[in-house]
Amino acid sequence: MNTDRWLYGVFQSAPDLIRWLVASPNGAIPSGAVPTELDMQYRFSAPELKAGSHRLDGVLWPIGNETGSEELPVVLLEVQMRADIGFHHRLAAQTYRFLQLHPRIEHWRVVVITPHQRLQLGPVMPLRGFLEQVHWVSLEELGQQENLDAAVDLLTLPVRSEQELGERCRRILAIRRDLEPVVFSMLFERFPQLSKEEILMIAGLPLQELRHTRAVQEILEEGRQEGRQEARQEGREEGLRAGRRQEAAAWAIRQLSRRFGSLGDDSRELLSTLPLHQLEQLAEDLLDFSSPGDLQAWLAVNAGG
Repeated sequence: MNTDRWLYGVFQSAPDLIRWLVASPNGAIPSGAVPTELDMQYRFSAPELKAGSHRLDGVLWPIGNETGSEELPVVLLEVQMRADIGFHHRLAAQTYRFLQLHPRIEHWRVVVITPHQRLQLGPVMPLRGFLEQVHWVSLEELGQQENLDAAVDLLTLPVRSEQELGERCRRILAIRRDLEPVVFSMLFERFPQLSKEEILMIAGLPLQELRHTRAVQEILEEGRQEGRQEARQEGREEGLRAGRRQEAAAWAIRQLSRRFGSLGDDSRELLSTLPLHQLEQLAEDLLDFSSPGDLQAWLAVNAGG
């Protein structure tokens, strides 16, 4: 599933989660600590640092205070769910580029969400001083804690086993019905082969309860349209393969754009047409690329580009 995009949706829906991720080691948040939607002190954005070709995953701004404070700093959020040996350097570069473009900021923090602590994200020694200031959140460790607040438990859904996913979704929705769109978006991303009724069954909600919930209805309708027509016409297996190929192509384009700036239309079109096995190979090979020319050379060999 596209976990990065889904997690951005979580912080758009509940931006104040960042307050407790910053304040508590490894996101250790006591039950009931996260505020309701009526007590928000942060807003979410995802700015592009054009001069440096950097796009930030997210910035959480304290409402009414653009400089930040010790209690409510400006938070730069990064979601990194895959190994990337260039990540540490890119994180430092985009952080200081952001601060250069916003010189009025006085208090800031960097928060990085990863699935676990075993990801290979690049060298540490050259950036030790910076990396020691970063607040790292492991979803694996967060999911092992007991009595998590419902909104915090939401973050752990992508790393939950299928056996416990339904119970977790039902618990979250029983407490925070305002998070329905994010929960259903995750379920559709993770189980594209299931019908709308089967998804509702996992979440423990009867269809009739959602008839007047506009946001969820939009999610349900989008879920039916994206990739499922092909699955019905050509078989579920072929539809699933197509979905995985599209996701792999989008991930490759995003990673290459982050490292080397915006890709040309020809390169994007060619990447979008590569078969899944070549995209999977590219996902490994691009970690060794040092310039846009490496991509062109790879395409010339592997795709006739």
